[in-house]
Amino acid sequence: MILVLKPGSTEEQRRELIREIENLGLKVHVSVGVETTIIGLIGDVSRINTYALSSHEIVANTMRVSEPFKKANRMFKPVDTVIEVRGRKIGAGHFVLISGPCSVESEEQIVNIAHELKKAGASFLRGGAYKPRTSPYSFQGLGLEGLELLKTAGRETSLPIVSEIMSTEVLERFLEDVDIIQVGARNMQNFVMLRELGRTKKPILLKRGLSATLEEWLMSAEYIMSEGNENVILCERGIRTFETYTRNTLDLSAVPAIKRLSHLPIIVDPSHGTGKSWMVLPMSKGAVVSGADGLIIEVHNNPRCALSDGEQSLTPADYASLIPELRKLAEIEGRNIQF
Repeated sequence: MILVLKPGSTEEQRRELIREIENLGLKVHVSVGVETTIIGLIGDVSRINTYALSSHEIVANTMRVSEPFKKANRMFKPVDTVIEVRGRKIGAGHFVLISGPCSVESEEQIVNIAHELKKAGASFLRGGAYKPRTSPYSFQGLGLEGLELLKTAGRETSLPIVSEIMSTEVLERFLEDVDIIQVGARNMQNFVMLRELGRTKKPILLKRGLSATLEEWLMSAEYIMSEGNENVILCERGIRTFETYTRNTLDLSAVPAIKRLSHLPIIVDPSHGTGKSWMVLPMSKGAVVSGADGLIIEVHNNPRCALSDGEQSLTPADYASLIPELRKLAEIEGRNIQF
C-alpha cells in the first residue's frame, strides 16, 4: 500500500504519520519528489484500516500495491533511481558502457585490454576472477589473484571495476577492491547471498536468472533492498527458450517492462544474450532504443584463445568501432554516455 501525501504537509506531520504506521508493525519507505511525497507501507497490510489512513489530515490518496515487490516498485518511487559510482551516473538518461574480458587470465591480458577500453571510451572495466562454469573441468577463474590483477588494471586506467561474486566468503575483499559487485544469473535466487549484499552499501549489478520471470527477478532485487541497500542495477542477459541458434534469447522487451514496473536502472548484456560476437552491435543498438541505461560487453584481445566465452567476445578494434555508432544513437534517444 502507498500513501500519497497532500502538498504542503510539514516534516513534523510526516514524522507523526510514520510513527503511527510503525506502531502497526509495518515498515515504511519514503519517496520525496519535487511535487509529491509518497509513503510506502511494507509488511502485512491486509488488516490495516484503510479508511483511517485515507482520512488522515495529510493523506491525499491511498493505493494498494498488488505486486509483491515493494521497494523496487515504481509506485513506491515514481522517480528513476540514479546510482553514482566514482563520478559516473547510471540511470535516468545516464548511459554506461561496462566492458572487458569474461575472465581475467593474466596481468598482461587484463592491463592491455583495460587501456584499449579506456581509449575507446568505456565507463567501467569488467572481468571475472571467479567463474561459474557448467563443467567442473572448465577454467574457473584465478580467484583472488585475478581480483588483484583486475584491481591493478583499474588503477592504471582509472576505470572503476565490476566483477562477479560467487560466495560471501570473499565479500570483504570485494567490498575493498570492486566498485560494483555483480551477482550472476545462477545466483539470482541465492537469497542468503542477496541478504548479505543488502547489508552493504556497495552497488549491486543483479543479472536476470536463466529462466526467471520479471517478477522473480524484481523479488531478488527486493531481497537486497529490504536489507537497506537500494543501490541495485538490473541486467538483462538473455533467458533460456526453445531456440538453440543463439546461446540465450535476449529479451529486450524486458527493458520497457522493467521501466514501467520499477524505478531501478537496467542495463543489457548482448554478449551473453546471444553468444555470438557479430550480433553484439545490432542488439546493442536495440538495447539503446528500448530504453536501457547501459551495456555490458565482453572484449578480449585474442578471442580465439580466450579461456572462456571467446565466441561472444569482441576484439578491442571491433569494440572501438562500435562506440561511435552507439554514441550517435544514444544522443538521438536523449541519453548521455558516461566516460
